[in-house]
Amino acid sequence: MSDIGRIYNIQRYSLHDGPGIRTMVFLKGCPMRCRWCCNPESQNPQLEISYLKSKCIGRMSCGYCQKVCKKDAISFDLQAHASIDRNKCDNCLLCAENCPAEAIRIEGWTVTAEDVLDEVEKESVFYRDSTGGLTISGGEPLAQSDFLLALLREAKKRRIGTAIETCGFGDYEVLKQAALLLDTVFYDIKSLNDEKHRAWTEQSNTLILDNFEKLCIDYPALPKVVRTPIIPDFNDSDEEIEQIRSFVQNKPGVTFETLPYHRYGAGKYLALGRKCSV
Repeated sequence: MSDIGRIYNIQRYSLHDGPGIRTMVFLKGCPMRCRWCCNPESQNPQLEISYLKSKCIGRMSCGYCQKVCKKDAISFDLQAHASIDRNKCDNCLLCAENCPAEAIRIEGWTVTAEDVLDEVEKESVFYRDSTGGLTISGGEPLAQSDFLLALLREAKKRRIGTAIETCGFGDYEVLKQAALLLDTVFYDIKSLNDEKHRAWTEQSNTLILDNFEKLCIDYPALPKVVRTPIIPDFNDSDEEIEQIRSFVQNKPGVTFETLPYHRYGAGKYLALGRKCSV
């Protein structure tokens, strides 16, 4: 059992991811590769670099990243901005550690559960007044099972309300243990069509749906909010949404909501040297 994990963001004063005012903690690593993912930095469980050319102060004023790169993966274009050859880069992180402008930055950091809850607890006055608390998101929280459970146990020890956002793709025993420590579960169900689900997320939906049904049976009183993001050309038909609605309706403790599609994460793909496919 480990209380050490990797996160990539802590977001305060969230109002849409659980009751009251929430602090969101985003865990790094996800087994799925949803084409529309708005947080691509969440997918890789390892620390990685991103690069914003607009922040680069150039070779003449700086150039430190090129000097420390041992793989000759960094060059400069005609405007003297850095360019990273991702095929050569071995993700040693030295360039980000030596970039004074933070044009190259490290996505993610390693923390203990206690460190995280120390940060979360700074906003405890808002939780008490609004029935708020901690919401753990990702990535996929189930992918860091020991760390997830350590976070939840530490939150309960400090009497902080807990919620999780999960796609449900993980070991049910972990989800079952987590449910004992949760006040709310936000559960993504993207499509009931397994072939389509595989094509758009690189994973089957069988485990996701099985885990959801088990959760409803084992924890009928636990509030479960099923969320479906509406993605063009994937699940944006009335028929598709009605199928999901029919699947979850009448299950104990379940409510259903849809989420609008957006492209807020498009720039993140560019910073990571990847292409957004939706």
